[in-house]
Amino acid sequence: MPDELKPVYTAADINEDHLDGQLPGEYPYTRGIQPTMYRGRLWTMRQYAGMGDAEESNKRYHYLLDHGTSGLSVAFDLPTQTGYDSDSPLALGEVGRTGVAISSLEDMERLFAGISLDKVSTSMTINATASTLLAMYVVAAKRTGADAHQLNGTVQNDILKEYIARGTYIYPVVPAIRLTTDLIAWAGQHVPNWNTISISGYHMREAGCTAAQELAFTLANGRAYVEAALAAGLSIDSFAPRLSFFFNAHSNLFEEVAKFRAARRIWAHWMRERYRATNPRSWMLRFHTQTAGSTLTAQQPENNIVRTTIEALSAILGGTQSLHTNGYDEALALPTEQAARIAVRTQQILAHESGVPEVADPLGGSYYVEALTDQLEEEAESIFSKIAQLGGTLRAVESGWVQQQIQQSAYAWQRKVDSGESIVVGVNKFQTEGEPEIKLQQLNPDLERRQIERLRALRTRRPLVTWEQSLANLADVARTTDNLMPHIVQAVESLATVGEIADTLRQVFGEYRETVTV
Repeated sequence: MPDELKPVYTAADINEDHLDGQLPGEYPYTRGIQPTMYRGRLWTMRQYAGMGDAEESNKRYHYLLDHGTSGLSVAFDLPTQTGYDSDSPLALGEVGRTGVAISSLEDMERLFAGISLDKVSTSMTINATASTLLAMYVVAAKRTGADAHQLNGTVQNDILKEYIARGTYIYPVVPAIRLTTDLIAWAGQHVPNWNTISISGYHMREAGCTAAQELAFTLANGRAYVEAALAAGLSIDSFAPRLSFFFNAHSNLFEEVAKFRAARRIWAHWMRERYRATNPRSWMLRFHTQTAGSTLTAQQPENNIVRTTIEALSAILGGTQSLHTNGYDEALALPTEQAARIAVRTQQILAHESGVPEVADPLGGSYYVEALTDQLEEEAESIFSKIAQLGGTLRAVESGWVQQQIQQSAYAWQRKVDSGESIVVGVNKFQTEGEPEIKLQQLNPDLERRQIERLRALRTRRPLVTWEQSLANLADVARTTDNLMPHIVQAVESLATVGEIADTLRQVFGEYRETVTV
């Protein structure tokens, strides 16, 4: 939040040029990308879910769909995210902990058993191994008779923010960006309704950056991907309409609304003026939002229901296209079914009882919100200038400058909490003693053993020659500039595992070593 806020805002505080002739659905889309916004169609209600093995997660997906979720969002465990199979020594104790364990095509088939993949939108939070997991999803869908051209969803595929804030990278930056652009190019032909990247500010905000930094670093990363795709020979309008973004909905309602509005305006100007895109869909910034996990507290966890509601409201007022609401118990464990149901009901109450979706951009024209939108855009422009001075986004990331800026912001915020300058209810003020225990989600301790046994059984019965040849072909192509995706698909079809595909590419690309900043 800007340090200097006025007690009241008037017409003198806003730029009238930003208001003249602008309506929802009109360039530069400050007020939303559709003329009627949610009057025409509500946002997609997603719930981020994944735990244990594929069968356990499949049960949760059916539960969520039965309770009104309109889109699935898959959380993968750390071994899957970092390219290790469930039976790797490095995966011991982590299988199924932070999400679902997926090592093979057969795991992917179990994950979506009984779900029509051509009738549901699926978002997958996966980055370093995104190419392999999307290949598995597409092959699994085809095996059920689904038409790949009808598949709809998003794969995160945003590796830059992994180097910045999240840490689930594998390869050095340049080959990792190649995998990103190869996926974009391949999906444009084979899965044309798929959003091929979700450029994510969420994790940077969770790591401690400010709203202005989230806005700037996210769009700067988006620009880097655009330029990488152009350098790979793609035309701007061939891929830009399928780019999407992923933002954090934090706790300051009006600042978050202004952030989303500023993001649309900046992106539209870039795409039309800088990159000369001619398709209006290329100008539109479409985004998914998740409420802020970092604002959830282990103390008085029921308070998190209120926090999540306010954050979800900011996303809706800001014009999100899809939304995930966190479970109130997620500061303590993976959400229980009860917590997941309350999270879904939160969105449904906002959609059907609050009246908020009845008007597009209801806060548009507010002196305060318009002034905040302008101010956040100005702060973002200042950060863009600094990134340019450092030699561009890739250089700013490789040097550790972006990471350092986030660390400094996180430290400054924590000092305010520790000093009591910033109040967190139930943590540094309004505490209670003897809080009642709440029921937490418990993972079946046999899940890891069961997952490993199935994986080892798969290795004994797959066609050895076909498997070996597919991985050899993948290694050969990795040493060229050809698109890797067809060969990853071939490896998946031969029942090569996530870890085997990642290891094949590790042997060619090497592994990334983090730049340490203080």
